[in-house]
Amino acid sequence: MKKIHYIILFIAMFCAAGCEKLIEVDIPNNQIDKETVFKDVQTANAALAALYAEVYKRSPIAGADLETYLSAYTDELEDYTSVASDSRDIFLNQQTDTNSIVYNVWAAAYKHIYTANSIMEGVTASTSIGNTDKNRLRGEALLIRSIMFFYLNQLYGSIPYPETTDYNVNNTINKSPSAQVLSNIERDLIQVSELILTDYRDVERIYPNKMVAKLLLAKVYMARQDWNKAETILIEIKESPLYQLETDINKVFQKAGKHVLWQLKPHNNASLQQATAYYFTSSAPNTYAISAPLINSFQPNDLRLQNWIAPVTFNGKTYYRLEKYKNRNNTNTNEYAIIFRLEEVYLLLAEVLTHENKIAEALPYVNAIKQRAQLTPLVYPINKDSLLDEILLEDKREFFAEAGHRFIDLKRNGKLNTLLSVKPNWKNFHDFWPVPQKEILLNANLKPQNTGY
Repeated sequence: MKKIHYIILFIAMFCAAGCEKLIEVDIPNNQIDKETVFKDVQTANAALAALYAEVYKRSPIAGADLETYLSAYTDELEDYTSVASDSRDIFLNQQTDTNSIVYNVWAAAYKHIYTANSIMEGVTASTSIGNTDKNRLRGEALLIRSIMFFYLNQLYGSIPYPETTDYNVNNTINKSPSAQVLSNIERDLIQVSELILTDYRDVERIYPNKMVAKLLLAKVYMARQDWNKAETILIEIKESPLYQLETDINKVFQKAGKHVLWQLKPHNNASLQQATAYYFTSSAPNTYAISAPLINSFQPNDLRLQNWIAPVTFNGKTYYRLEKYKNRNNTNTNEYAIIFRLEEVYLLLAEVLTHENKIAEALPYVNAIKQRAQLTPLVYPINKDSLLDEILLEDKREFFAEAGHRFIDLKRNGKLNTLLSVKPNWKNFHDFWPVPQKEILLNANLKPQNTGY
């Protein structure tokens, strides 16, 4: 056990030193000692566990950072701070290439990518780890890398796609065009699907399985408007006996549901940041609260409004806080950070079928989400554009403040500019963030800067 803790600490120190800057890494004497870390499956598992721990702590899919900023960047959260700051600039849609949040999101994702590459290289070179364990370790690391690249692509567009830890390559790497990035992710996820199993290796689903890779692959296909390929995958996930829609609104964010595809476990029963970051009571909010456009999108009888949002009245004015995760006393035994859940599969499948003009087939999937919230189901006939609007509305009400869903959903549907009605500073080029200035100064091959910055 001491050896495993040492390995985890060693990797954490390595990441902090070797990945402080985007892809510029220190010379090889600061890299993972692969002979030590990957000499047996126990230490290799520890290396992968360290990666999961870092992803849980800060990444595009966990840690409550990016989901907060993107929720404020779109129309889900209101920023109640009054002092100028980089986070307020994100809320006001006034970010620049020197914004620390723009840089930190980029740097954290590339840190995880670098670590994933290190694990894959070490596992591949190991002569003492069996092939079954090699496949699992490589597959899970490659999946984490793919997730990071997907979010980077959605936020920054054309990005570097490092597939090695070779510092000579990474110091001068060029950006790959956005379409090529998506093709690379597709290639990698197909490989992941061949490496990891459908069965979970832990009953709590804290490690991803093949279906997690397939869901991300469906998102890649949808980003490219390849509806038929996405449909095939989403139906496969939906029909898996592993999953079942959670019918009780109060249990959606509890760890035990069969609707969970993948979740990350907090350390030592700690409360999730998603539960604590937005909490306020008996006062006005001093950071973030739910925006009026989001509140107004709910019908009064919607169970999500009643159970996932809490009103707080102060000085005669009512504010609203997030209540999806509720444990705040660090005795958390039933709430893990849910990354992917079946409700997303249903709404994505409804969207895909609608794009394919299979309106009657799409309705049951969006209606399953509506009826669980005690809303009146949609009825046939309904035209394509109206149904797509209804699905996007359900996405908003179902996934608010979850891992940047709103931004990605609007972007995929070509409707980010609808934010103009509620975000006065929104510009056409805000579908991407700027490449951080720090990174361009380190590597001129990251030019040109994204349009508008």
